[in-house]
Amino acid sequence: MQTIESSTVRPETHLALLSATEVNDLYAAQNRRIYNVFRRCALAVLSSGLPGDDVRKLSDMYRDFEVRFEQADRGIVLHLANAPAAAFVDGEIIAGSREHLFAVLRDIIFVANDLSTASLGDSADDVTGTVFRILRQANLLQAGSQSGMAVCWGGHSIGPVEYDYTKEVGYELGLRGLNVCTGCGPGAMKGPMKGATIGHAKQRIRNGRYVGLTEPGIIAAEAPNPIVNELSILPDIEKRLEAFVRLAHGVIVFPGGAGTAEEILYLLGVLSHPNNDGQPFPFILTGPRSSESYFAALDDFVKCTLGKKFAKKYEIIIDDPSSVATLARQSIDDVLEYRDEVDDAAYFNWSLKIDDAFQMPFEPTHEAMASLELKLDMPSHELACNLRRVFSGIVAGNVKEEGIRAVETHGPFELNADAEIATALDKLLTSFVADQRMRLPGQDYTPCYKVVA
Repeated sequence: MQTIESSTVRPETHLALLSATEVNDLYAAQNRRIYNVFRRCALAVLSSGLPGDDVRKLSDMYRDFEVRFEQADRGIVLHLANAPAAAFVDGEIIAGSREHLFAVLRDIIFVANDLSTASLGDSADDVTGTVFRILRQANLLQAGSQSGMAVCWGGHSIGPVEYDYTKEVGYELGLRGLNVCTGCGPGAMKGPMKGATIGHAKQRIRNGRYVGLTEPGIIAAEAPNPIVNELSILPDIEKRLEAFVRLAHGVIVFPGGAGTAEEILYLLGVLSHPNNDGQPFPFILTGPRSSESYFAALDDFVKCTLGKKFAKKYEIIIDDPSSVATLARQSIDDVLEYRDEVDDAAYFNWSLKIDDAFQMPFEPTHEAMASLELKLDMPSHELACNLRRVFSGIVAGNVKEEGIRAVETHGPFELNADAEIATALDKLLTSFVADQRMRLPGQDYTPCYKVVA
């Protein structure tokens, strides 16, 4: 483990222009609770590219890492001590790491200082407004002509064949002028961006957008990859998911684990709302031939638990990057035309209806997980919401520090479900474990859950 004993970092883009009052607010932040959140996120950003997805191991490795704010005439200065050497070249911080570092600071401070607790949202409109303001503050909302934003979901724990496939799809997307938004981490979040950079270069597109959306609880396990040139940190997973679908002109899903299943269930629940009928929203599941069984398992799970009508919301394309990108381009053109016809913003999907249940933060405690209602006779959109929460809790138990500690203290989360749902859930999760989709390849995995019929 190599570290840089000390370094001084100034912003060049984010937070480069600050008033005296704003600098005072930032300086005061180190004396408040949010300092710990920022320190954890900053360490994750500076550790980008290092192997591993264990939050506590990273924290232990760099327990001496410190950040100190200093007021200066030209704005804010960060003093780093014992920072990961991977973020530096010849003693100077890498430009992308600097950019990500101040993007993290910008969003955490904005939520803490500029958004009151009430404005974070007690109603659907409040939550959507909060997501909009955070994305606007991060300059992710760009009015005017849109080339199209393809949101790509998929796991950080994928093998070389699947990773190469995500790059091939990204390359085809880039050739067709599409921008890419992902969860910003490694694996299926990095591959599409990496491929798109080549496609954009061939088309002489010099303003390609590689947008990364994350949240404080998961950033240490899925640190922003270096290709991300626009980064935003949402306050929780629900607002992160909403940010994805509000920014998206279409969604492409690659192989993944519990987090990818959570994203799929979220979008299925949203698209199934009657108010969203007739609104075009491309939803493509794709992977190499070796991943065909993965998508078959997901498809079976959706049909078994939610019904065949939900499976009609997406299209599965196996081992055909060109067809994926062609369909995405054509469908996204339809989306942009539709937005224009209904007078909705091309850069933020205001008209998409998202139920309160999909917006309110879910805290995956043992009690909350055990009390989730998972019955076939309940309304399908409510079941989709609760299944999403199941996988959100599993993600927390796998990679989030608070979730890991809770499981170590109280044992695995208990999931109570109807026999048919329990069987389907156990079958899908077992396949994820067998395919090493819960942790990075080669790492042992102990389930943080148990399914009870």
